Amino acid sequence: MPEEFHTAAGRAGAPLIPNVTQVTTAALPLPDLRTMLRNQRPLMVMVGVMLALAVVCVGGMVVDDRMLLGHSVWLKPFKFAISFAMYGATLAWLLTLAHRGTRWTSILAAVIAITSIADVGFIAVQAARGTFSHFNTAGDPFNKYGQMVFESGVPGLFLASLAVALILLYQQIVDKPFGRAIHTGIWFAVVAMPIGFLMGFKGGAQLVRDANGNVVELVAGHTVGADDSASAGMPITGWSTIGGDLRIPHFVGLHGLQFMLLSALTLAALAHRIPWLRDDRTRASLLGVLAIGYAGLVAILTWQALRGQSLIHPDGQTALAFGSVVVLVSVGLYGVSAAARRRGQGAPSRRTERTTRPVQHLPESLLRHLRLRTVPRTTDLPDPLPLRR
Repeated sequence: MPEEFHTAAGRAGAPLIPNVTQVTTAALPLPDLRTMLRNQRPLMVMVGVMLALAVVCVGGMVVDDRMLLGHSVWLKPFKFAISFAMYGATLAWLLTLAHRGTRWTSILAAVIAITSIADVGFIAVQAARGTFSHFNTAGDPFNKYGQMVFESGVPGLFLASLAVALILLYQQIVDKPFGRAIHTGIWFAVVAMPIGFLMGFKGGAQLVRDANGNVVELVAGHTVGADDSASAGMPITGWSTIGGDLRIPHFVGLHGLQFMLLSALTLAALAHRIPWLRDDRTRASLLGVLAIGYAGLVAILTWQALRGQSLIHPDGQTALAFGSVVVLVSVGLYGVSAAARRRGQGAPSRRTERTTRPVQHLPESLLRHLRLRTVPRTTDLPDPLPLRR
């Protein structure tokens, strides 16, 4: 018989139920593709479209040498396709978990899928045309009407995501640690979306050339304190190296959901080797500390961008803010872990005492349900009476 079945009372010959003080690290239900396709078809169609577009963009970057602001015309739709595929797949998985309001979340998921395909599709078509998708004021009919659809789709995507977040906020659809990861992650994504709107107010109007050599007026830009055309930006991301760039906090916030879920999965995996991590309250507290740190990171990146400062050239104030967040998170993680270790080494809690009482103190109906059998610790103890069937 496993050791956890025995306590001081067990040595007196009283059969016990297992000690269930430590919460098992129940894994979050793994994504099931068939369930996701059946229950969240619009989102999964969106994911498929985005992945197909990403493949097309990779091919375009190989065979098409046209450039926009120093980067391939296909780089921007590629980044959007990958980002939306990640967001759509994660949201589809979460919405397959049991929760209240499934009718409404299904409708909202369809809205998110439709607006996402429309917005990213417009970005891809503009890339194929060799011109800009954001802030483009060109008077040709396609761009004119496309901008109208584009500008209406982004608020629709934001409002639908906000509604999903509000529906799921007060529900515990999984255990406490993963629930905290889901709630905070969704809110990170929702808060990050309006950061994109700031680009229309902070980036100044500018004249640039598209891939066809035509001069195009952009009513705004991504860069604060400099023109988008002044620098090719960082490799792959294209983020500005000479001014503030609001795309950075926008990107980091949107993918906070993936960060929180990966953190929760990592803690659950570590709990198999680290005993004090097996308590779901401890893991939830650790995730809360990480969420505070991640929120601080998004806030600092936004503040840095609004001051016209490049990510790779922080001043003393920004460095101090980053350092403060690192110290705060480190202290919080240490405090939670130290408290958890003390609880594990201390006296049994009330919950422990309740779960290790002798079986004869439990109701007969529960005994029949548990179907317990006990082997005495020593051979000189009498055999326990068989349970009534």
